[in-house]
Amino acid sequence: MRLDKFLKVSRLIKRRTTANDVCSSARVFVNNNPSKPAKQLKVGDVISIEYKNMIKSYKVLIIPTGNVPVQEAQTLYEEISD
Repeated sequence: MRLDKFLKVSRLIKRRTTANDVCSSARVFVNNNPSKPAKQLKVGDVISIEYKNMIKSYKVLIIPTGNVPVQEAQTLYEEISD
């Protein structure tokens, strides 16, 4: 699954276009490498998102095949404390 779509489906970022813009501006890293929106994710990848005053990291646990319900969105990743 593409990085921008995963960010939207997992609800880490609200809209796919916003996720695409954030990835394009080099504020999203996969395994400590700046990543483009089309980056293909695998289970076990670590996604770091740079916000204005902090960086949050998440480990990918499940790659969904499509959209998931709101209740299941948080099961797709695990937040990693820095």
